[in-house]
Amino acid sequence: INDYVTIPDEELQLSAIRSQGAGGQNVNKVSSAIHLRFDIKASSLSDFYKERLLGLKDSRINKEGVLVIKAQQFRTQEKNREDALARLVALIQAATVVHKTRRPTKPSRNSQRKRMDSKTKHSRTKALRGRVRD
Repeated sequence: INDYVTIPDEELQLSAIRSQGAGGQNVNKVSSAIHLRFDIKASSLSDFYKERLLGLKDSRINKEGVLVIKAQQFRTQEKNREDALARLVALIQAATVVHKTRRPTKPSRNSQRKRMDSKTKHSRTKALRGRVRD
């Protein structure tokens, strides 16, 4: 995942399944899609990573804390395996990004004055467009 965090192969469950969709006669014979199952709670990841991953609102993570990724984009099993692993790494990296907290700001007094002046000017312009009265 990065220089400090790795996932042992024993913690990943990879199984080949038949892919969905079009593929001609070959689709019924070859199991080219990959199901990757990763038990977050039982993994060797640090508590920080586990907490962040389990806190995600992702439909691929079930109630037991198992992440299921189905890769069937490519025609070969090897490419689908690489794709599933890459998607797992991307999900873990995305979960560990800590966003800066937003500090609310106030508009400056000068910007407020300019805004009000422009509104006043605009309302005068529109008032002049009205019907002329005797």
